[in-house]
Amino acid sequence: MSETATIPDAAIVLDTVQLRLGNQRFEFNDQIASGKITAITGMSGSGKSTLLNLIAGFETPDQGRIRIGSEDITDLPPAKRPVSLVFQDHNLFAHLDLAANIGLGIDPSLRLGAADRLAVSEALKRVGLGGYDKRKPATLSGGEKQRAAFARALVRRKPVLLLDEPFAALDPGLRASMADLLLDLHRETGQSVLIVSHDPQDVRRLADDVLFLDQGRISMHCDAKTFLSGEGPAALKTFLGPFHDRDRF
Repeated sequence: MSETATIPDAAIVLDTVQLRLGNQRFEFNDQIASGKITAITGMSGSGKSTLLNLIAGFETPDQGRIRIGSEDITDLPPAKRPVSLVFQDHNLFAHLDLAANIGLGIDPSLRLGAADRLAVSEALKRVGLGGYDKRKPATLSGGEKQRAAFARALVRRKPVLLLDEPFAALDPGLRASMADLLLDLHRETGQSVLIVSHDPQDVRRLADDVLFLDQGRISMHCDAKTFLSGEGPAALKTFLGPFHDRDRF
């Protein structure tokens, strides 16, 4: 669904990655293509956010390796990984104005030069928040906060963008608007995008490929059309329910 730009290889390789959290075991072994929008979906508790946290560095595998392009990132702390993140709750700091919140994506200590401040201003304009530099998060709507989170991801200029249920708190109209913004940004940046979602409509709007997770494993890796058709394991049909009627998409 996307027209990606030419970028360095940012394929994500999960090489026999294993993790145990409490009584649940996760195992991921796959390769995610560079420059595409890949949806990560599945039932609650299937491991969607856990997989994203492993790639982001918030969880460390018990065994196995994770690579982005040619770089082994398994032992790198989150701040050193070539990824940007957007979460459902925006992660905006209430005491900082919007420019400072975006600037954190460039330098966590906020030691920003003139070029950095210009980049922040341009990113805000790009997501439709031009002139909002001095606004505090409390004065923003839910959609504006999510746009600010995208602006912060833009200024980080990383080859991989990770999104964890970024539209879950938005009403249908705003979801569609934010999906369009994500597609526009993806066409401009050519990033490898991984988006966690439980909503087949997000897959329909956004995804090139889909990882369907079941019981802590990648049960199916396919293109979006195949996923939405419901052709696959029984768990997929249960997950999609009436949405597997391909004529609805």
